[in-house]
Amino acid sequence: MTDENALQYPGRWAAEFPDRPAIVMTGSGETMTYGELDAEANRISRLFRSLGIQAGDHVAFCMENRIEFLAVAWGAHYAGLYYTAISSRLTADEIAYIVDDCGARSFVTSPYKADAVAEINAATPAVESRFALGGPVAGHACFEDAVAAQSSEPLPDRTEGQDMLYSSGTTGRPKGVKSPMSGQGLGAGNSITMMAEALFGATPGSVYLSPAPLYHAAPLRFCLGAHRLGCTVVAMERFDAESALAAIQEHEVSWSQWVPTMFVRMLKLPDEVRAGYDVSSLISAVLGTRLPGPGAIYISQNCLFRAPVRAGDTVVARATVTELVAEKTRAKLATTCTVAGRVVIDGEAVMLVPSRDE
Repeated sequence: MTDENALQYPGRWAAEFPDRPAIVMTGSGETMTYGELDAEANRISRLFRSLGIQAGDHVAFCMENRIEFLAVAWGAHYAGLYYTAISSRLTADEIAYIVDDCGARSFVTSPYKADAVAEINAATPAVESRFALGGPVAGHACFEDAVAAQSSEPLPDRTEGQDMLYSSGTTGRPKGVKSPMSGQGLGAGNSITMMAEALFGATPGSVYLSPAPLYHAAPLRFCLGAHRLGCTVVAMERFDAESALAAIQEHEVSWSQWVPTMFVRMLKLPDEVRAGYDVSSLISAVLGTRLPGPGAIYISQNCLFRAPVRAGDTVVARATVTELVAEKTRAKLATTCTVAGRVVIDGEAVMLVPSRDE
């Protein structure tokens, strides 16, 4: 018998804390509770199943950061599907290539990409159903109406879905990586949740900040991982340096995931602006780049900020998050770091826990 308290997916937390915020958008202020997220994901999973899309089949979606984004991902996940989140910054030709290459049977978009849909539609004849959310798009059915017509009851015998994400295509066509389905029942934990709990201080009810586009691998997987653990995901519609600091203060963010460019932009803020926000709630800020070679970066109020790790390296002096944002020499190191795990300083002990670079 499955221990419901050991499962990691929004439905577990919807049953326990239905009114806990699951998603908060910093710009619009829109909020979706765990009860609402689970019900919406159930309806979306039933919509896909009603279209004949079975576990192991594929769907794709392309939209900007918006309140529905993660619900669409969870709906596909609940249905046991492969799902591909596509960069909303790609050209119509690139989007069409990915939709066709991944074998998507259904495609969901928003008016943000309305100017590209005609070309996408013409180049993806294998897509069986097309939906738009957030407003009308030519050739696409209303996603909200289609979802609302479905029951919020869970599908029977649910298994874990799986993302299939693509590279940016800087060396040619975008390339997708399709991992085998695990076959595990919905709610099985994964490496992201293990890292978040063991390394980044994530706990049920803690608050995770996602300042990046949700279609990227790390932001999407970290957000879904946060939901598995019952955390609140605070998502920015788009990154703004001062707004990020304000979000940490307003929502008492405790963990987050960034890229170095974001810290560079925060450093360019006037000193008085940076100093005007209280970021003391932040326990962990994970930074990552695609630079080659082993390395690690882990930032917390009692841990370090350092350059790529090599045998015999010495530890950079301790720094609080506030000091990190204010200290230009340390911020310069951020542009050469890659996240591979956490380096913890405890007296003379230094520990590096490696993880895969996404």
